[in-house]
Amino acid sequence: QLQLVESGGGLVQPGGSLRLSCAASGFTLGNYAIGWFRQAPGKEREGVSCISSSGYSTKYADSVKGRFTISRDNAQNTVYLQMDSLRPEDTAVYYCAAARTRSVCVLASHPPITGEYDYWGQGTQVTVSS
Repeated sequence: QLQLVESGGGLVQPGGSLRLSCAASGFTLGNYAIGWFRQAPGKEREGVSCISSSGYSTKYADSVKGRFTISRDNAQNTVYLQMDSLRPEDTAVYYCAAARTRSVCVLASHPPITGEYDYWGQGTQVTVSS
């Protein structure tokens, strides 16, 4: 079965850092565009960042530009989201997702869109608080 598993979430103080991991089983992440999304209580799920299947194209939401970095390690079948300078408003459940369509995160300049992604992980909680 195809599976994505997020890890690395937790409690961190404002200004701190976390690195989230998205590990794949049952398929090769290198053949898919990968997106990171987040959802806070009472809010819609929003796109945070994406990386194209080639790894040459990345996108970020304006709210995280300059603070978050997405990367992929195809040898480990894993995608990462490095989060620096965290703020309380970053608190959310973070999800990774894979898109079958190869053009995702390539042709558009906007952050990832939920409807473009086909496979989803279960999420990992990130809490930024003093």
